[in-house]
Amino acid sequence: MTERAFFGRMPDGTPVEAVTLRAGQAEARIITFGAGLQSLFIPDRDGRTDDIVLGHDTLDGYLAHRKNFGATVGRVANRIANGMFTLEGKTYRLPQNNGTNTLHGGPEGFDRKNWIITEVDAASVTLSLDSPSGDQGFPGALSVQTRYVLETSEQGHTLHISYEGHTDAPTPLAMTHHSYFALAGHSALADRPASALEYEVTVPAGHYLPTDAQQIPIGAEPVGATPFDFRSGRRCATAIRAGALDGYDHCLCLDQGKAVLTDQHTGRRMTLKTNQLGLQVYTSNAFDGAIEGKAGRLYQKFDAICLEPQAWPNAVNMPSDLCPCDVILRPDQIYRADIALTFDCV
Repeated sequence: MTERAFFGRMPDGTPVEAVTLRAGQAEARIITFGAGLQSLFIPDRDGRTDDIVLGHDTLDGYLAHRKNFGATVGRVANRIANGMFTLEGKTYRLPQNNGTNTLHGGPEGFDRKNWIITEVDAASVTLSLDSPSGDQGFPGALSVQTRYVLETSEQGHTLHISYEGHTDAPTPLAMTHHSYFALAGHSALADRPASALEYEVTVPAGHYLPTDAQQIPIGAEPVGATPFDFRSGRRCATAIRAGALDGYDHCLCLDQGKAVLTDQHTGRRMTLKTNQLGLQVYTSNAFDGAIEGKAGRLYQKFDAICLEPQAWPNAVNMPSDLCPCDVILRPDQIYRADIALTFDCV
């Protein structure tokens, strides 16, 4: 049964809604603010359900802290170098909100907008947003949709997330989903510090994108003999505790559009499938106990991990011979991006 409810009000008084989807033991709650996934309850191997994504209990938390919890990110996910790009001979300058870079669409990206529910049925919800020309410095008027579908099958519980976009003028568009996954279960975080480092991550990606000091990719490199080789499965703790990295915030170049995240302690396993060419792996490195999340939890470093299917960071500025991602949407095209998250137990 689908449930639709009031979640809060924007500063201008506009209501924010929540839609809860249910399928078997799974439950997903989507809010119109940021077209975000506010909660996702999934059973463990013993049949106990728990929320496995970070976030806030009320709208006030989302308004006060921009951490992209469960959000739909756009117009362009990740970083655009120096907050600028050139399109058809014209240079566009964007607000810089990550040092000199533009991150996740700028300071008022899609994740900060209150979307409109356009369709709800027993298994899905569709949300829409109009982004005018000049929004965050980008050209072209955009109309975008985010659709969530929750279903149960023999393979497990699957949350489908799909994006669609139309424009009246050429513009960059490269969206993603930004949940922080805590397969340990939200209620277990206090007893399992840095639990995300213990998850096994498996990604068929033979290359990754090393970055410069501003976290801008400098070209794809083979993953062999680096901390970025997840082809046979590895725990992020392996590299971090050895001192090779302080944490992951890097893009893997997907060979098969797939990744698997497993928590052996609870048995929860998430299989991600996507039509995107990149996967940003982020181990919530910036959390330091300063942000209060759901149930009063002060989120700590390595509480969760983000697996963000997306175009390569800064693709809008990369030559086509170095980057396979064409992130320019034109008026005669339809933008589509698909993500499927299937949960079962091992």
